[in-house]
Amino acid sequence: MSQDNPIYVSSPLEDDAADLPDDAFGSALTVTTGPTLMAKLGAEAFGTFTLVLFGVGAAVFAAIGGVGGGAIGVALAFAIAIAGAAGAVGHISGGHFNPALTLGSAISGRTPWVDVLPYWVSQLVGGAAASAVLFVTFSGVPALGDGVRTFFSTAANGFGDHSPLAAAGAEGGFTLASALIIELVATAILVAIVLGVTHSRARNSIAPLTMGLTYGALLLVTIPVTNGSLNPARSLAAALFSESWAFGQLWLFWVAPLAGAAIAALVYRLVAINPADAAVVDVYDFDYDEITDEPDELTTVRTSEVVSSDSASIDTAAVDTTAADDASADVPR
Repeated sequence: MSQDNPIYVSSPLEDDAADLPDDAFGSALTVTTGPTLMAKLGAEAFGTFTLVLFGVGAAVFAAIGGVGGGAIGVALAFAIAIAGAAGAVGHISGGHFNPALTLGSAISGRTPWVDVLPYWVSQLVGGAAASAVLFVTFSGVPALGDGVRTFFSTAANGFGDHSPLAAAGAEGGFTLASALIIELVATAILVAIVLGVTHSRARNSIAPLTMGLTYGALLLVTIPVTNGSLNPARSLAAALFSESWAFGQLWLFWVAPLAGAAIAALVYRLVAINPADAAVVDVYDFDYDEITDEPDELTTVRTSEVVSSDSASIDTAAVDTTAADDASADVPR
């Protein structure tokens, strides 16, 4: 979930200004952002861990007749995991849990580009950790013997002979082109909806549920084709403990989701961002004459801050200053 971090602007122009030295007025703007980067990375790792543990775990059990819940059960597991994790830590990191969502958030201007790679690493680590927990758990089933990786492969994403349709008996399954198109389009829809529901003008309280339900619904369409990815971290997590073919086809489940996310974010940026979405803060900065101790100049700083979901940032390139004549400015002391 992408949610705006609060920005607190403090200035000496308050009731206690009289207690401050005059030189305190030389710096009138203090910006305090939200959680630290380490806190955000921890939240992303936790959220992705939850998503993979629930979703991939359900996908493996879905292959066992009478035990798993089938495609509906898998979609529901992913939906609940995303809604729960986003509701719990979305206010810290933005609740991506998905490299594609992080890329879309960066392109749309909500996440600083410098945070993209750390986010990805945290998501991959969280997903891999959850996958390791599942693999160790399944290794404790004596009946599987040396077939644990084969069993785990039922949760991996694939196409062609490794498409779920082929596993169900249909010759050839879905082709590479079919898998590429469905993954790209589904991820684009997911990113577009997430960006929309987490907009500053939207009701952010329903964002976690909306994100989870959207992901679950899209999985119902993609599971028969590719086993449903829309998330490179989820695909890598499953491939780590699957048979070798999963790594051979893994590239598609990076390329398609990232391309879909980029397209959705670019389109969203064109149609959804406008000047009215920017928060403008007026800050008065006083320069005092050292001899007369009177305001020498009144400077109005208009800082245009593009709405940011994952970290508050001020676009310094958009800062304009205007000086008012001290004779005409009524400056309170």
